Amino acid sequence: MNPSSLITLTVPIGSVSRCDRWLACQRLQDLSIPCQCQSDGCLQVEITHPIAILQLRSVVQQITATRSELIDWLERCLDSDF
Repeated sequence: MNPSSLITLTVPIGSVSRCDRWLACQRLQDLSIPCQCQSDGCLQVEITHPIAILQLRSVVQQITATRSELIDWLERCLDSDF
């Protein structure tokens, strides 16, 4: 993508603790996805390629899903035929 077509998403995850938002931001930065935690509780993420959307979803899911939801998701992945 060229710089003029960058997408910036603001993800409201206010029900997640500030510490968990910071961990999500750190993980996204580890994945080379530019982001920052906003003072209003949102996580601002700059999407520069399609894979970044999937990585964002995965990181947010890790901190917002319940243990049983994560187990169900993993089982569906293991049961799928690729």
